[in-house]
Amino acid sequence: MRAYRIDSFGSVDGVVLGSRDDPRPGTREILLRVRATSLNYRDLMVLKGGGRGPTKLGVVPLSDGAGEVAAVGEGVSRFAVSDRVIGCFHPRWFGGPIKADYLTDRLGANLDGMLAEYAVVNEEATVRMPDHLSFEEAATLPCAAVTAWVALTGHRRVTAGDTVLTQGTGGVSIFALQFARLLGAEVIGTTPSAAKAEWLKALGAAAVIDYIETPEWHEKVAELTGGRGVDCVVEIGGPDTLANSIKSLAVGGHISLIGSSLSRSGVMLDPLLLGGRGMSLGSISVGSRADFEAMNRAIALHRLRPVIDRVFPFDAAQDAYRHFESRAHFGKVVINHG
Repeated sequence: MRAYRIDSFGSVDGVVLGSRDDPRPGTREILLRVRATSLNYRDLMVLKGGGRGPTKLGVVPLSDGAGEVAAVGEGVSRFAVSDRVIGCFHPRWFGGPIKADYLTDRLGANLDGMLAEYAVVNEEATVRMPDHLSFEEAATLPCAAVTAWVALTGHRRVTAGDTVLTQGTGGVSIFALQFARLLGAEVIGTTPSAAKAEWLKALGAAAVIDYIETPEWHEKVAELTGGRGVDCVVEIGGPDTLANSIKSLAVGGHISLIGSSLSRSGVMLDPLLLGGRGMSLGSISVGSRADFEAMNRAIALHRLRPVIDRVFPFDAAQDAYRHFESRAHFGKVVINHG
């Protein structure tokens, strides 16, 4: 089969297309004919040779993929040949609280990922695709969508009438906007791009703040909410945005810290910001299979469709990486495997 591998760290040039033996499913494993994959910020971190957790050369990159079951191994009961499925980001976290050993298996980092014609995965590490989605749309879900879903439904569930703040126009932020609206919340977005601001509003954002024009944007949040603040912030900026996010919170509000926002150190906060307001912070490490399945039920019920910026052919995977790295995208960048 044809498959990409990471031959060297540091740049997109290290992602090389080659061939390897066709994989075969073992006991309780399925052979997935991968039809589409998508890129996440975490994949860039892996390519740079970093990120939290082990990473190795020669690995097939990308954690997120969707396709159809081409063959099943002995003892498989969850799926049959031709079923349309999506791989889980954490292949051993099925439900309940996260545990340290769930973080050691990292598709596209220390375990072969999805940027290949075929992939072998444990049947327990996959979920069924919502019927109305294409393979390209389904491939956007495992990391960014589940992260956004858990950010809004995990530590503190967003409910109808709440106000949610999202940052930027990447995959997690766009999904968070869509899910917040689905849950009945109002959304305030941030972006320095006038064009992207209009796109956010078209997706349902009630207001959008230019964070370059208004560096102390928590003041604008207060103005937009009548001085109350927001109930939830989906925090992706880390050191650059965390103080503004805390100042934007309503009493009893919650900040969901996304994994990529924690990849840099140097956050210095006034302890007084954290006290006396009943606020809480919780870090998100994507989510479990149970979270994925709950999210898919909501997606199917509401016929929600992911926002895809561009779809690249399999042979142009390096171009997909470069486009994603440029941060010019709005929504998800997808690779179609044919």
